[in-house]
Amino acid sequence: MFTGIVEETGRVLRRAGARLVVGAGVTLDATQLGSSLAVNGVCLTAVELGADSVGFDVGPETFARSALGDLSPGDEVNLERPMRLDGFVGGHLVLGHVDGVGVVEAVEREAETARLRIEWRDEGLGPLLIPKGSVALDGVSLTVAVLGARAFEINVIPHTLERTTLGGLRAGRRVNLEMDVIGKYVLRALSLREERR
Repeated sequence: MFTGIVEETGRVLRRAGARLVVGAGVTLDATQLGSSLAVNGVCLTAVELGADSVGFDVGPETFARSALGDLSPGDEVNLERPMRLDGFVGGHLVLGHVDGVGVVEAVEREAETARLRIEWRDEGLGPLLIPKGSVALDGVSLTVAVLGARAFEINVIPHTLERTTLGGLRAGRRVNLEMDVIGKYVLRALSLREERR
């Protein structure tokens, strides 16, 4: 489990088949073979460790449900180690299980901040978003500022633009979306209740 507070950005060093190798620093501390790391919001298992890199094997399901397949050597990625149960949750509860892929419709700079408009393609994601609710975008915990019929907007502060990959987003880019886990459980419980009627 993660919090959506990115610890550092890494850089894709190589991709070969299912193997994704990322350059890292801070997030290597206490990372061992078999440890989990969130890469652009996707929980992956470390299967290769170097002095300044970590490698993952990415399965077909993960490539199909996320935007990790779009990555090329040189691309930056958001990295976060799992939260400690005795630690502080600075963002919101993020599982690292991507619900779908969104597409950046627009990026508007407003002084030092930015407003991003993200369109979702999977109709099932809409009910999981609420105004002022939480959403993870490429692993970054954010608040929904405006909610439309097929898109939502978020405001991003300068610190987040500088410390994550969000500062480099452009229109047309695909991004990983993870909806708030509490909302998913509530929606599931309500749907089961409706089925029993």
